[in-house]
Amino acid sequence: MNVPYVDRPDLPEELQTPELTIARHELVRGLAEHALILGDVVLTSGKTAKFYVDAKRAILRQPWFGALGELVAAEAVRVGATAIGGMTMGADPVACAGLSAIESSSTRGERSPDKAFFVRKEAKQHGLARRVEGPLLDERDRLLVVEDVVTTGGSTVKALEALQAEGRTVVGVLTVLDRLAGGAEAIQAKAGVPLTALVTIDEIYRSE
Repeated sequence: MNVPYVDRPDLPEELQTPELTIARHELVRGLAEHALILGDVVLTSGKTAKFYVDAKRAILRQPWFGALGELVAAEAVRVGATAIGGMTMGADPVACAGLSAIESSSTRGERSPDKAFFVRKEAKQHGLARRVEGPLLDERDRLLVVEDVVTTGGSTVKALEALQAEGRTVVGVLTVLDRLAGGAEAIQAKAGVPLTALVTIDEIYRSE
């Protein structure tokens, strides 16, 4: 699919380098080709939409996993995060892509993230009974909370509430795609930091 280039001056300057612009445009193409499904569908929020974006259909394939990783890693370094994660399952491939890219990134430095984490919808009732899974986080960690698709922001807000209940410091929030349905505002109100959207819905779908 031929996806026209869309300038995104709202993105942080650090994500607008020539290399990351190419990666972002490739991500847009992958989402448009593999993740956009047209037709009536009920969303997590209970609302009905004329289209659906199943981001995992694109980002769990190459080259889009790699392109996403570059962008997530760059944002993590920009905000000074030490860990990347969010609500399972939406955050899982996003966090893993970012952590993987850090290992081979020229931006890797002293403050680069070295761990990922996943937030369960509810704490386990057995084993260690943890709600936040992965390497243990502590008061020194600075978190980049990620998501694959944001509509109302409900899942991301729940992840933020779980992390804040544990006393964690959130320094950034990122989504692969923002459906521009009010989620960014809800997330910013909870997190206290802006939502960085790598792609917006109007870059891959325009209703007639």
